[in-house]
Amino acid sequence: MMDGMMLVRGGRSSSASSAERCLLLGALASHMGVLDARENDAQTIIRKSELWDEITRQFNANTSAPRSRQQIQTLYKNMKAKARRYEVRLSEVSSGVPPPDPDPISEMLLGLLHQQLQHQRRHLQHMVTADTHTSMSEDAPKVSRHYENTFLTPEQNRVVTEQLRMVLDGMADIQVFVSKRVVFPDEICEAVIQVKAGKIRHIARHSTDVTTFSPSQVVDCEDLVLMPGVVDSHVHVNEPGRTAWEGFNSATRAAAAGGITTIVDMPLNSIPATTTLEAWRVKLTAAEGQCWVDVGFWGGVVPGNAGELRKMVDHGICGFKCFLVHSGVDEFPSVTFEQVSKALQELVGTQSILLFHAECDVGNTVTDADRLGCYQTFLKSRPQEMEEVAIEQIISLCEQLKVRCHIVHLSASKTLPMIRRAQARGVPLSVETCHHYLSLSDDHIPDNATQFKCCPPIRDTHNRNELWEAIRDGTIQQVVSDHSPCTPDLKQPGKMNFMEAWGGIASLQFGLSLFWTEASARGFTVQDVARYLCAGPASQARLHHRKGALALGYDADFVVWSPTETYTIDESIIHHKNKITPYMGKTLKGKVYKTVLRGKVIFDHGNFCSSTPTGTFVFASDKLNKSLNV
Repeated sequence: MMDGMMLVRGGRSSSASSAERCLLLGALASHMGVLDARENDAQTIIRKSELWDEITRQFNANTSAPRSRQQIQTLYKNMKAKARRYEVRLSEVSSGVPPPDPDPISEMLLGLLHQQLQHQRRHLQHMVTADTHTSMSEDAPKVSRHYENTFLTPEQNRVVTEQLRMVLDGMADIQVFVSKRVVFPDEICEAVIQVKAGKIRHIARHSTDVTTFSPSQVVDCEDLVLMPGVVDSHVHVNEPGRTAWEGFNSATRAAAAGGITTIVDMPLNSIPATTTLEAWRVKLTAAEGQCWVDVGFWGGVVPGNAGELRKMVDHGICGFKCFLVHSGVDEFPSVTFEQVSKALQELVGTQSILLFHAECDVGNTVTDADRLGCYQTFLKSRPQEMEEVAIEQIISLCEQLKVRCHIVHLSASKTLPMIRRAQARGVPLSVETCHHYLSLSDDHIPDNATQFKCCPPIRDTHNRNELWEAIRDGTIQQVVSDHSPCTPDLKQPGKMNFMEAWGGIASLQFGLSLFWTEASARGFTVQDVARYLCAGPASQARLHHRKGALALGYDADFVVWSPTETYTIDESIIHHKNKITPYMGKTLKGKVYKTVLRGKVIFDHGNFCSSTPTGTFVFASDKLNKSLNV
């Protein structure tokens, strides 16, 4: 291996390897006539600057250690100086001076500088941008023939071929995604996204050029929209303990089919509830090897578990959820505001977040004259006042202790003015709402149509419109499913009344389409979809260091979809375990074609691409799960 050259980066020395020198030669080869031109007219200066930008982009696109333009220019300067010294040593051989050690890279650079190897330059450029799936051993004979009658001996030629092999091997495991409509916060444009080891390593906007790569490396999405994979941060998986309701395998399959690449599982209705570090460990063990998409986890705040919270934060829990009324399951009791205050004090300084099911008991609001099978009776039993009372108290505690707080599944539009005032004062309060509150209203819910029951309830059309306006002005930062299925015996649509049926709606698979169907009719854009379904939930769950955006170093999670195509929901396409849903028979706009998890296409045109789940656990910190022994 040839020796490296030294560069200064950030005040520290770092070695430029022979592979990097080869890579730079490949990027420079067709431009050296301009870069070394002596003319300094304005046009040449501008052209040189443009070329250096292009060379920097090409160099960084093919290395795991990107460098600045100035560092690359310094590397080129040092390479030229080394080549000149090598040339002087060669010229002194005739005077009895011992020959220098072979340096094929300097030999090649000298040839380029002297303009004596025009054909070699073209071939080197071709090799660096060649089909990366072509075997270098197959190319070696052609390379050897090519270098006949040049500076390079066969042995030097072999060394250069090995160096180029290292460069090309680094490109061989790159996956490339290209689309004419890639969604960024500031624009929608054509772009090429390179992925390596599951991470985004390079993005070329305003380009569809993938000629550097072989066809097998390229996923061409053509005119379909490519945006970050959806993050649904409000999903009730229920495993272990109530796996008959929903499990990790079925829930994450449904997520993948809907373009969702990350879910965050709620701490109830599993048994045990995720309220201790040990209970979390039990859930992780149950989920291991079953997840088709990546999964994060919420912990729970219940009476008496304040001492567990810091431990769970230290192991990467996304945050915590509490109930101010009965949760619906006895294993997850509600908390008082005194207990909430104690939990928030435990979380001071942690950057964690406390989620609230924001309803408080306001007394009995239903009379004997109200029919139990009528939806208006159920609606009367959960008035907006329940949310108003709860949120007023939450704002007070949040403002006092300055710990991040979050309102889950906001239903009551009457709470919006107080939320806006609090946010304007800088209270660290965020809010979500759900697809059912944005897509449905109470106007036409039949008697005993318990598939529509959820808590808090679906309200009237005016309320729905007010929630949409709160999304538009940023009061609500994210939209999620609150996927909460159960076994059919707990719903029995058409038979069981609203007051006794389970309160939860199953919709995980259809969130993207549900949102877009309504949003597009109200003037929202595809960029708004990415904002409220990807970036917002990732930020709230403290996964924004790797999820919810198309950015360098982030997980290569994408959904590829058509905003114009429609489909109709029927039982045959539903992947979650229990098929009862209020959306059965509904035609939705926005069809998912591909779901990409960390660079691998896992769902394609209605089919799963593997028989084995490849999802993993994700955490709010990089401490991950090593100490959880999963």
